[in-house]
Amino acid sequence: MIVVCGEALIDRIASPPPPLAGEGREAAWGGGTDSPGGGPFTTARALARLGIPTQFLGRLSTDAFGQQLRDLLAADGADLSLTSFGPEPTTLAIADVDPDGHAAYRFIVDGTSAPNLTRPMLPASLSSDVRALHVGTLGLVFEPMATTIAGLIEREHENLLVMVDPNIRPSALPNSSPPFTGEGQRGGFRNRLERVISQSTIVKASDADLEWLYPQVALETAARALVGRGPSLVVVTLGANGAFGVCAGTEVRVAAPLVDVVDTIGAGDAFGAGLLAWLYDHDRLSRDLRLEREELRAALEFACLVASITCTRAGADPPRRADLNRP
Repeated sequence: MIVVCGEALIDRIASPPPPLAGEGREAAWGGGTDSPGGGPFTTARALARLGIPTQFLGRLSTDAFGQQLRDLLAADGADLSLTSFGPEPTTLAIADVDPDGHAAYRFIVDGTSAPNLTRPMLPASLSSDVRALHVGTLGLVFEPMATTIAGLIEREHENLLVMVDPNIRPSALPNSSPPFTGEGQRGGFRNRLERVISQSTIVKASDADLEWLYPQVALETAARALVGRGPSLVVVTLGANGAFGVCAGTEVRVAAPLVDVVDTIGAGDAFGAGLLAWLYDHDRLSRDLRLEREELRAALEFACLVASITCTRAGADPPRRADLNRP
């Protein structure tokens, strides 16, 4: 069993306000397109669709959006026994799109469901069949959820494989200066992320994440630096250029399959799920992870395949196991 911890929310892509709406039009206008999202939510769905026993540990609202998120997880086969529910409205991530098509994200967080995961909502112990924890994205940012998840990792990391996907959203951070460039620049999120990385077996990061963490440092050098902080494996996604992995004595780079891209929403989450699925399939979900070079190559290629299929579909719509063998 893999436990995925963090947020489920609604992504709202805002349409432009009506022309000549006048003063205060933004407050009155509420148009847009809504879709289910959140990195951990999508990762849990992707794992479950691949046939991996998966539990989602997070907070969902009992409102209509929350019911939609719950139903999607359940329909894909995710176990909701660790999920808590409450009356808070569902958390929103809003993409404000300018006339040139560029999006700026803002989050409606205060008083909403996702951040309201508190320590009393955690089980006293995890089931004996849990082999791994997946954490990341806003689950390490918004309080009290971030402290709750960090406490769970502190409690469990010596016995379970922990995989962290920072999936950094600078607009959600109170202070977006890079965390690993000097003690004086570190705040709560920075300290928390560094601690979680040191307790993790795997760090899965995008090239943008590494550029944020280690400005003006080559990606390979940054990945090696992260391995030096404690993880056994650091994997870096490169979009259309594939991915590379760094572990003790081994570095592997793989290409991404060529596909007709519809959009890249959820591709990084699908990649992470694909990596964990490969490790599950090959009995490698261990705190003391060790991979031979060809094993690492195979795991990265599988993860890239899962991500590439996601890119051929609109929105965060990861593949099922049967989809992987289709031409």
